[in-house]
Amino acid sequence: MSERAAPFYCPYCGDEDLFPHETGHGAWECRACNRAFQLKYLGLLARGVQTDTAGGDEI
Repeated sequence: MSERAAPFYCPYCGDEDLFPHETGHGAWECRACNRAFQLKYLGLLARGVQTDTAGGDEI
C-alpha cells in the first residue's frame, strides 16, 4: 500500500513550509503562518462524472 498524499501548500497563506502535526493522521502545521489544519477524504460523490453527450463543439 502506498503512502497518503501530502498537501503541497497551506490553504491559508499558500506557503509550502508544511510539516505533519502531532495530533494525528491528516493533520498538518504551517510554520510560515503558525496555523494547524486537518485534511479528510469524504468519499466519492453519488452523481459521479457528468459528460456532455451532445457531441461536437458549440458555435
